[in-house]
Amino acid sequence: MIKINNLNKSYGKKKVLENLNCTIKTNSIYGFVGANGAGKSTLLRIINDIFKADSGTIEINGETVENNQELKQNLVFVPDDLYFFPNYTLKDMAKFYKSMYKRFDMEYLEKLATTLKLNMNSKIQNFSKGMKRQCALICAICTNAEYMFFDETFDGVDPVIRNLLKRIIAKQMDKKETTIIMTSHNLRELEDICDNLALLYKGGILFESDVNTLKTNMFKIQISLKQEFDKNTFPNLEILNFKKVGSVATIILKGEKEKAKEEFEKLNPVILDFLPVTLEEMFIYEMEVLGYEFNQVF
Repeated sequence: MIKINNLNKSYGKKKVLENLNCTIKTNSIYGFVGANGAGKSTLLRIINDIFKADSGTIEINGETVENNQELKQNLVFVPDDLYFFPNYTLKDMAKFYKSMYKRFDMEYLEKLATTLKLNMNSKIQNFSKGMKRQCALICAICTNAEYMFFDETFDGVDPVIRNLLKRIIAKQMDKKETTIIMTSHNLRELEDICDNLALLYKGGILFESDVNTLKTNMFKIQISLKQEFDKNTFPNLEILNFKKVGSVATIILKGEKEKAKEEFEKLNPVILDFLPVTLEEMFIYEMEVLGYEFNQVF
């Protein structure tokens, strides 16, 4: 488990992280989402003891990372700005990782490279941006570290390979009970893989939720009644958003679906349709409740 308490970091007069608090459960995939400059990269670098916080504490499995070589054997970090040694092949990079991580699985790396059609003997510097990202990710996965940190996880990766990488990451979590922390400026990149998502804004967590809970507790309906109606027609329901065009209203609700259905059916609706809600829409409506607009944050 990772526990972050009152974390602060500034560069000169610019505050990057401010009183940030977060708990990340073991054996989960946790996603930090936020616009460029929100503090995602700085946070991951502080957790991995690359940068120093101005104040606050971070504990991993009840220990601090600073000067803790044994704990660092269980951490691996893939930054957003990738670096590979000049003229190194994927095989060379794998050997480098193997020299640092005792549980590095070379056989599995070769298998992943074959699956992704990455030539182990080709120089990484000649690969495309997306291929370089793939090399970095599979090298990190094959360390079998307990905690893996991926910054801008799928940057430059095409949709087909992105989905394949997501399956590889999810398999690693299930197989090794790994805890994976990912960042992206694109909510849609993470919504189908993360167990929890946190929205970073101005150095703090603006909104955080368990994804499954969020998806089961929020839904969208379209409804039309014979009589005139507005938002106040449904006083027993927690309505996050109400829009009416002509005689048909689109409503975003939070709560129990069956209870809401019963309330609507009491009014003998002409139209009553339940529609899927995307995770992005869920974040938008939750932020509106908090008094923020989505385009203010992204």
